[in-house]
Amino acid sequence: MTSAATMDRPQIPSLDKARAFAASRHQLFVGGEWVDAQSGKTFATCDPATGAELAQVAEAGEGDADAAVRAARAAMEDPAWAEMKPAMRARLLNCLADALEANIDEFAALETLNNGMPVRDARYFHLPHAIEVIRYNAGWATKLNGETIALSGLGNWHAYTLREPVGVVAQIVPWNAPLAMACAKIAPALAAGCAVILKPAEETPLTALRLAQLIADIGFPAGVFNLLTGFGESAGAALTAHPGVDKVTFTGSTEVGRLIVRAAAGSFKRVTLELGGKTPVIVLPDADVPKAIEGAARSIFTNAGQVCNAGSRLFVHRDRFDEVVEGVAGIAESIKLGSGLEADTQMGPVISAQQRDRVRHYVDLGLTEGATLRAGGKRIDGEGYYVQPTVLTGTEAHMAVRREEIFGPVLCAMSFADEDLDRIAAEANATEYGLGAVIWSNNLSATHRLARKLKAGTVRVNGGGLDPALPFGGFKQSGWGRENGREGIEAYTETKAVAIAL
Repeated sequence: MTSAATMDRPQIPSLDKARAFAASRHQLFVGGEWVDAQSGKTFATCDPATGAELAQVAEAGEGDADAAVRAARAAMEDPAWAEMKPAMRARLLNCLADALEANIDEFAALETLNNGMPVRDARYFHLPHAIEVIRYNAGWATKLNGETIALSGLGNWHAYTLREPVGVVAQIVPWNAPLAMACAKIAPALAAGCAVILKPAEETPLTALRLAQLIADIGFPAGVFNLLTGFGESAGAALTAHPGVDKVTFTGSTEVGRLIVRAAAGSFKRVTLELGGKTPVIVLPDADVPKAIEGAARSIFTNAGQVCNAGSRLFVHRDRFDEVVEGVAGIAESIKLGSGLEADTQMGPVISAQQRDRVRHYVDLGLTEGATLRAGGKRIDGEGYYVQPTVLTGTEAHMAVRREEIFGPVLCAMSFADEDLDRIAAEANATEYGLGAVIWSNNLSATHRLARKLKAGTVRVNGGGLDPALPFGGFKQSGWGRENGREGIEAYTETKAVAIAL
């Protein structure tokens, strides 16, 4: 894993600006206006590096959700949006990307304050990715075409299909990558011509609020974008059950995904879900071991393991097992924990005390059940919500630490004895999740064959990355549908068939 301390020390020129924004008044954005929650309630959002309060944020409830839905429905009927040319939608999105880029340092500092991630990660990965996602989807606005179809029935027909926006979309995003996830949902929906109601996670609303300011300044028609800050059990539940919402898209836990499916069933809403994961990282005996070690460590320790696609299960051929595990454990022990605002921090805190305690519980449970601690695992006391990067060996398939999504920097490492790809795939697939998988190997035939056997929505080989053009989503209980790529934007459309007798 590349050490932040070996690179130029990051500058945070907009930290004061980010702090000033955090301390300002935060309202809901509904129908093109900033408004207080109807109840007048607010809630605190905090800095996970210290536990200190950053801001008070408006707490939306059922009435606010209804107002946002009505504003979005009105926007869908307004010619200003309904009849806007695709090229103009693309232009507005590109203006948003430009505005985000112009304020990139402020957004990076704000993301670090509210989420805890190292500011270098926010500035040089999360923000550029968010900007690129917006620009990529802006390009799709002018390319959502139907097709002409040759019919085989009696008569002479002109038949074709249209792609039309699905309508009002409720978008619920998680706290682990708040801005990047918000942009990944907003951009394709707006490019397709939908109206959006965004609900950021209650833990991390600040960059969404600042993004809403940019959207308001750019000139999207009123009601096209709405922002509700609040809690999942109130604002989120009201949106998913509202009959005026045509589609719900959610990224988060499988448990909450089940609740959304039940709520959406009443009105048969379209639903896209990107849920949990337990990604296997498979190291075959011919792999480039140093690269595999670095890649395996990065896959589980980036963002304090708070990544749906984190490589939390490591399968290594027995001939390379000790070398790989020792290498990953060595990296784990060397990682510098601290505030994301510090220059040499490599891993920040987890999001909350609740999440810290959840991760600790899984580690303690694994050790109680017989796992061996190879790195980390010690409690860190004091302010902030820190968890040591942890490596476990000797886990069994029935153990919770190996079966369940922990969403923290905890790796379970296992060995396999042969190169039977069916057996390797069977072990990797022995989970209720199927979001991603990683293979390290220089055997081209083996990687292609193994990739076909793995039950995962994304298979990365030798560090292959994710991109806005690649569809992303999961098999099994990792979700429904795909985001990104053509599949991602088409998920915000309905197909209409037209047949004309000539």
